[in-house]
Amino acid sequence: MARKILVVDDEKNIVDLLAHNLKKEGYEVLVAYDGEEGLNLALTENPEVVLLDIMMPKMDGFEVCKSIREKSQVPIIMLTARAEELDKVLGLELGADDYVTKPFGARELMARVKSNIRRMESINYANMQNQDNILVYGNISIDTDRYEVRRKDKLIDLTRREFDLIKFLATQSAMVFSRESLLEKVWGYDYYGDVRAVDVTIRRLRTKIEEVPDTPKYIMTKRGVGYYFNVNNE
Repeated sequence: MARKILVVDDEKNIVDLLAHNLKKEGYEVLVAYDGEEGLNLALTENPEVVLLDIMMPKMDGFEVCKSIREKSQVPIIMLTARAEELDKVLGLELGADDYVTKPFGARELMARVKSNIRRMESINYANMQNQDNILVYGNISIDTDRYEVRRKDKLIDLTRREFDLIKFLATQSAMVFSRESLLEKVWGYDYYGDVRAVDVTIRRLRTKIEEVPDTPKYIMTKRGVGYYFNVNNE
């Protein structure tokens, strides 16, 4: 059965181009021309990846992304003609996994789609390995089987990307990783995004797991080098 890719964009020429290239790669393509229809298809058709425009009628892409993330961890790649840094950061803050600025190359976009599918396959495979593995650091516990993180026994709502990142850092014995290295290890070897995605995800994680995000105790910064997890926090 072909994998489903959902394209949500109000520009028919863009939709037709994306659908053509996706079908050439063997994907089944679902199409929506406004935000409301896109949200409905994302939650009912279980696509492998959502390609989501920002400027659309009825609901914009930011609203759709936020609504999808409340119920699904499907990878979301934002498609936008708006290249402003604030727009990119906002999309990532709301749970998008990646973004592409129009105009974009079909080959690059297909690589991003495949990268996100492989990442989800790895996560799903790990979930099937019935290993009882709970990591505990101070008042933070990470259940690698259930993909759950708790602080003082309270469940923290994380996106898949956020969980992937905290799990990776927490299992690396306090090693320091550069942003570029984290893009390769967590986002995927052929991830085409920029290092800003790492900083945004780190900031979101600190907001969720740290008691005082501005003075973190777990997700630490090594100035001029990168990030690491403080495994010795008690």
